[in-house]
Amino acid sequence: MEKINKKILIVEDETSFLLPLQKVFSEEGFDVVHAKNGQEGLELAEKEKPDIIILDILLPTETDGMDGIEVAKKLKEAGSMAPIMFLTNLKDATHIGNAMESGRHDSDYIVKSEISLEDIVKRAKTKLGIK
Repeated sequence: MEKINKKILIVEDETSFLLPLQKVFSEEGFDVVHAKNGQEGLELAEKEKPDIIILDILLPTETDGMDGIEVAKKLKEAGSMAPIMFLTNLKDATHIGNAMESGRHDSDYIVKSEISLEDIVKRAKTKLGIK
């Protein structure tokens, strides 16, 4: 597989979803970094400067008090230019609205149970202008 030369940050606490997602992006040639909570995600976003961020909304808040929506707000405040793809199983209009409002204008909202891993990769590539 040819290297895409794009870095993706996946912020996801569920290992059962993170590992296959990480694998499919790596197989497509992405440089993958991952975090398991909001604080770690913010630190990696600052350090690694990813081209795109996949951000779970339901992150554990016990350690840093941040769910994915709060992380997106902080990324936006910090001036991050990486598009955000929110990944969740929450389908209600309130969560969708809050997520889209917290991210950048080019954010995306994906319901995990309604999409394949390959389609997540396709949407990420589309966001980055990759065929």
